Amino acid sequence: MQNNKEGLPVSNTIHIKGLSFRYKDQKNRNAIDNINLDIDKGQFVVIMGPSGAGKSTLANCLNGLIPHFMRGKYEGEVLVDGKSVKNTPVSRMAKDIGLVFQDFESQLFSTNTSLEIAFGPENFKIEREEIGRRIKKVLKTVELEGLENRQPSTLSGGQKQRLAIGSVLASNPGIICMDEPTTDLDPIGKIGVFNIAKELHKDKDFTLIIIEHETEEALNSDRILIMYDGKIIRDGRPSDVLRDVKLTDSIGIMSLQIPKYFKTVSTLKDEELPLTPSEGYKKFKELKLQIDDKKYESLIEEDKKKESGYGDVIIEVKDLEHMYDNGNYALNGVDLKIRDGEFLAILGHNGSGKTTLVKHFNGLLTPTKGHVLVNGKDTKDSSIYEIGKIVGYAFQNPDHQIFADTVYEEVAFSPKIRGYSKDEIDSRVREALKAVYMERYENEDPFSLTKGERQRIAVASILSARPKVIILDEPTTGLDFKEQKQMMELIKELNKQGHTIIMITHTMWVVAEYAHKVAVVKDGKIIMYGNTREIFGREDELESSFLKPPHIVSLSNMLGKTMLSVDEMIKCTKEAF
Repeated sequence: MQNNKEGLPVSNTIHIKGLSFRYKDQKNRNAIDNINLDIDKGQFVVIMGPSGAGKSTLANCLNGLIPHFMRGKYEGEVLVDGKSVKNTPVSRMAKDIGLVFQDFESQLFSTNTSLEIAFGPENFKIEREEIGRRIKKVLKTVELEGLENRQPSTLSGGQKQRLAIGSVLASNPGIICMDEPTTDLDPIGKIGVFNIAKELHKDKDFTLIIIEHETEEALNSDRILIMYDGKIIRDGRPSDVLRDVKLTDSIGIMSLQIPKYFKTVSTLKDEELPLTPSEGYKKFKELKLQIDDKKYESLIEEDKKKESGYGDVIIEVKDLEHMYDNGNYALNGVDLKIRDGEFLAILGHNGSGKTTLVKHFNGLLTPTKGHVLVNGKDTKDSSIYEIGKIVGYAFQNPDHQIFADTVYEEVAFSPKIRGYSKDEIDSRVREALKAVYMERYENEDPFSLTKGERQRIAVASILSARPKVIILDEPTTGLDFKEQKQMMELIKELNKQGHTIIMITHTMWVVAEYAHKVAVVKDGKIIMYGNTREIFGREDELESSFLKPPHIVSLSNMLGKTMLSVDEMIKCTKEAF
């Protein structure tokens, strides 16, 4: 085996020995602890684990951001293509390994898409003609053709995500590490990223590492590493690791739905559990399982009961059109009625017009043509201040919303500008923080909190105005499964308390398990609208809108019924006579 000048082996593309790191402000434990890992050239590796497991820290050790830029206590050795990372400048490591950050927007800075992609090759002094070829190839790979001259700031969240990936691909590194690259992508877009990964993987010299929460997509990899509490606790083939439902459940990773279902309703051994809907359908028939029609009918009755419990129309959209200053129509003839007490999910592919639509509900945008009525009053005749008393809006990124030095000041802002007394403001802050389970955080700096906690503070700052309607734009983005469940249970409780919920999301299991109604937006129009079960039963139509239901929904659709969760599927399953 060949050794480098430190006497360590270089046969692996990545060789990690005894790696530990503790950030300066960490007191009780290391962020990563005694990591030993070899990744061979050409492997496609997915790293999974709950928030705080050490995944991003490990990624930042691969290209030298740790220890060169992020300081702390560093022990052990990382070799990338035989180079000692701690002894090699980050600028030199960038030729060998590209990193797509979890906060991808911080990676984009150029004035148009082409220049963003060209930045890396230009800095490595690649010839102009070759840079042009790379731009063209990358735009095709990440599906941004036609957007060459667009400013990155005007792209949708998903388009920005793909641009960040493209900007790293353009430098042609031998290794790419992507930190949660599918966070802001629609379901088909998520598959698209993993298809990009599979395409890149055809080059047997190209090594790909993806940090990911989404278990369904991880099936495409060669190898999965599970991290927990700074350590690698499982390393193996995806088919083996993802069948271990007990492990994934116990550490807060979302278990694959198909093996989780069969683990409950059968006595199959782990190695016999099906992984995909098609495998699940075959196994369902083999085991002679059946759907209990009476229990399924009870689900339909529950849906009808919800429908009958809604109040009057609180938001009405009539023939809405919206054209941006560049002449592009984002919305084209939208009609929609939202009733008091509904929980509506608005779905659609990246750039379909979802966010543009909901920004009309609170007056952030006004119609180019048509009308939006809130509580019977046209938004054209109302100020944002007036509409804000009825409709609250939580942005996709809470850091775009939070600005105060303390949690109290943040949550108090809305009632304060409306002139309420000190006692009333205090009462509303306490009420709002209690609703989001953030009591006793009043004096904390919001920016010192975790992403999930900041998300809840953003919701609390809306609740203090006591709006009837709460709009949430991607409320689970960047959260692990446990945090997503906590956020959605909070939103569910707010809905039970009487708030109308309007939610934009790409997380389809969230829609299936929590939303009552679904509106699908495509090319600026609502093309599907109805209760969640009905819409998710029309799987082919969803896929034509770049949407894909969760695995358990697909399995139930194959069986002729539409179940929206593993729990519903278990409830409606009976053994054969």
